[in-house]
Amino acid sequence: MPKILIADDHDLVRDTIAAYLESVDDFDVRTAADLDSALEAMRGGDPIDLLILDYNMPGMDGLNGLDRARMAYPGTRVVLMSGVANRDVASTAMKHGADGFIPKSLTAVSLVNAIKLVLSGERYFPFDYGISDTGAAPSGAFATLTVREKQTLEQLCIGLSNKEIARNLGVREVTVKLHVKNVLSKLSVSNRTQAALLAKEKHFF
Repeated sequence: MPKILIADDHDLVRDTIAAYLESVDDFDVRTAADLDSALEAMRGGDPIDLLILDYNMPGMDGLNGLDRARMAYPGTRVVLMSGVANRDVASTAMKHGADGFIPKSLTAVSLVNAIKLVLSGERYFPFDYGISDTGAAPSGAFATLTVREKQTLEQLCIGLSNKEIARNLGVREVTVKLHVKNVLSKLSVSNRTQAALLAKEKHFF
């Protein structure tokens, strides 16, 4: 059973996310109200598999809190969560070794799938926030994708079905099917699994 620690100084946000995660999957979720409490809770107990840190809570001091957590517990995957942080913060977090960046605007289904992706050893950064390893703009076939096609590919990367993608993007399922078809064609791959693997290989999410 994966052990997750959510650190957020907003009681409602923290407790709601924790309760939801425990209700929908086999997660063992613990909580803390600030960075120091989170790091203290990790001492001496069972290893935490995933630490989710709110970017703006007490003790974080920008990305210094991320660095502290990674240095103290190098075996734990660490993800930042924020409702206000912008692309620059997410990009810098990637360079500091964060395993993911989760906007609080993410849908519940996408949140669960993002967490599963990180626990599997991958990194999760939404298209609107992430950058490539070089920091350059998307190139080659990826540069030809429209905004909707990029959003669709992102959802494919976290394993969502066409029906789930349609609900998340607020479009009809037939529209998602068209986006998927266009993504496969533009990336010159034959199925959605290959598209997701290529996106991960190129760090395009």
